[in-house]
Order: sequence, then C-alpha cells, then structure tokens
Amino acid sequence: MNVKLTGAILVVAIGAGLYAQGLPPFDKSPEGHASTREAAKTVVKKGAREEAAPAVSVVRAGLARIRDTVLVTGTLVPRLEVLVAPEVEGLRVTELLVEEGDRVEKGQLLARLEKETLNSSLAQNDAMRAKATAAITQAQSNIVAAEARRVESGNALDRARPLSKSGVLSDSTLDQREAASRTAVAQLRVTEDGLKVSEAELAQVEAQRRDILWKLSRTEVQATVAGTISRRNARIGGVASGAAVAQPMFNIIANGEIELEADVPEQDLARLKADQKATISIVGTGEVAARVRLVMPEIDKATRQGRVRIAIADGSRVRIGSFGRGDVLVRDAETLALPASAVLFGAEGAYVQLVSSGRIVTRKVETGLQSATLVEIVSGVAPGDVVVSKAGTFLREGDLITPVESRSNSAKVN
Repeated sequence: MNVKLTGAILVVAIGAGLYAQGLPPFDKSPEGHASTREAAKTVVKKGAREEAAPAVSVVRAGLARIRDTVLVTGTLVPRLEVLVAPEVEGLRVTELLVEEGDRVEKGQLLARLEKETLNSSLAQNDAMRAKATAAITQAQSNIVAAEARRVESGNALDRARPLSKSGVLSDSTLDQREAASRTAVAQLRVTEDGLKVSEAELAQVEAQRRDILWKLSRTEVQATVAGTISRRNARIGGVASGAAVAQPMFNIIANGEIELEADVPEQDLARLKADQKATISIVGTGEVAARVRLVMPEIDKATRQGRVRIAIADGSRVRIGSFGRGDVLVRDAETLALPASAVLFGAEGAYVQLVSSGRIVTRKVETGLQSATLVEIVSGVAPGDVVVSKAGTFLREGDLITPVESRSNSAKVN
C-alpha cells in the first residue's frame, strides 16, 4: 500500500516538472506562453547568462516628397508708389473726388483747384494781346507811309542832280534833297524796327497766354497711373504745393501691386532667385500666394542679412505696412528619404544604423534636402533597406535586436 502511494507521488512530480518546462507531452498552446523552441529565438547567449534581444523601432527607406524652404519675414510695401502733386502752385483746393483705398484709372480726376486768379490773368492777357495786335497794325501802316516818303525823296534827289550840274539848281538845294532822302530811309528803318518790336511783344503775350491756359488745364488734378489711393494728404481750402516729395496730394500704389520686403540671412540669400514660389502669412489676412520678384545684390554689413522683394498675387486682400512671414519654396522633389530621427551625426559625418539579419550595421550616408521630419539620402542607403528610426545612439555595431517596423514612419518605396 505504501509502495503504490509513493509511486503515484513520483509520477505526479515528474509530470509537473515536464509541464513547467513546456516539454512534450505538455507543450503550451499558441495562446499561452512561448514554447522552449520559440523562446530560444529571442535570447542571446553571453557566457553562462542569457538576455532577451531588445525591441527597436525600424523604418524602411523609400521615396518621399521633401520641400526645401527658406523662412522670410518683413513688411508689406508697394512695388511702385507714385506721388501725385499739382503742377500749379499757390492755388487753393476746392474739391476732392477720391478717398483713401479707392481704385482709380489713369487720367481719372482726383481733385480741383480754384481758377479765379488764372481767369483774371487770362483776361489781362487778352487785353495785352489786343494792344500788341493793334501796335503791329499801326507799325505796318507807318512802314507804308515811310516807304512812300523814301520813294518821294529819292525821286526828288534824282531830279535835282542833273539840274545842279547844269547850274539851274543851287548846291544848297541839292544838299537839302539829299538830306531828305537819307531821312526818309532812316524813318523807314525805324518803322520796320517798330514792327519787329510789336511782333515780339505779341509773341510774348501769346506765350503768357499759353502758360495761363496750361495752368488752367492743370487745375484739375488727374491720376498719372492706374492703381489704389494709399494716402490723401490734400485738404479742401489748403494751398496746393508742387513739392511732391515733401507733401504730395495723393499717394497711388501703381496697379495695386504690393510686395513683401523681407530680410533673409546671408547663408540663405544665395539659394533664392526670381520666380520661386512662396506662401506668405499676413497678420489679420492669413496665407496668400506669392512669388520672388527681386533678390537684392547687397548684404548689410551690420546685420549680415540681405533683402528680397516677394510679389503678392492678390494685393487687394492685404494692406501696406502689415507684417508678413512666409516660406519660399527652393526645391520640391520626390527622393529617397528617412525620418530625421534615423540619421545620426558623428565626428566623421552623417550615418545610419541598418538592420541586417537582426543585427546592427553602421553605414555612412550623404544627406541632401532636409525638412522638419525627413532627410534626403543621396548615397549610402538603398530603397527598402531597414534602418533604426529611434534610439539609435544606444546601439552599437553587431548588436542583436528585435526589429519593430512602424508603418507610419516608413516612406513609400517605388
């Protein structure tokens, strides 16, 4: 009886040992703990000690779209601002026909100036013109009379000379007729000069008249270009001044074109060129499409920054003087890329940690474009290669790992 009980206890003990080790016939099911054969695949034997291979996040190298941009900040300014001032000074402003913000066309009437002073000058000029015309008529009549006297005195002198030679006419009489002839010629010249003076006076009056008429035509101030009124300095009753630089009557944004005048660091300025696309974020307006129009050739010696002019596509949505911040697109390409966290940097440059047969292989790479999350790989990695995406600095060449691929971090492989 005691022998049978002892044998049963021994069988139960042996069965419990086999079950605990997962040996046949007590292998665990897939839903339970891993079998001994499966567990052997996830351990590393180091002397007499065994450790589980760490799980590491990996990603597959593939093609991804990378946008290389340059950050710019600045102020909105007109591309071309035209100053409108009256061409006639000293006249009062009597009427203003536009407000700030109005869209105007070339030649459109903006303001009117008073005409009374010029009308009085024109009336005075009319009188002087009539006087000069009459003086010319009188001078022409005097010329006719002087010419007749010259002819008459000349004929008398011609008749006196033969008579003087024959002794019929005395020498004194001949001298008188010669003097009369010379006087008549001189008077003719005087009257001809008088005509020239009268004609010159008329020409002067005509010039004054043209000036007055020109000033009268300029009492209506017109837009010299099409655009938007950005500032109106004129006031009704104020005296118009022709000093456009000091105080123009109106400022016009030519064609409504507005640009961002932005400051760019010296190292980024060389990457910018005309016609590059840009997106500008403006306070109170939001994002607007833009394009680089001009890259300035000068670098500020104090700030080491250059300037660019970026044309806003739709200037009607923005206001000059606003602050703008945006990105200029330098390059947009679909290229071999890895997450930025997968690329490490050491004394010899950039490198990544590939995974081959479950072990770490360090590989030097050449990088290109960079974005906030991706780095272009120019050489060193092929599409489809498995690369450690995180915690790479804690791993060394030859370390055995359990790769865990994250599809969200994997680039698309074409």
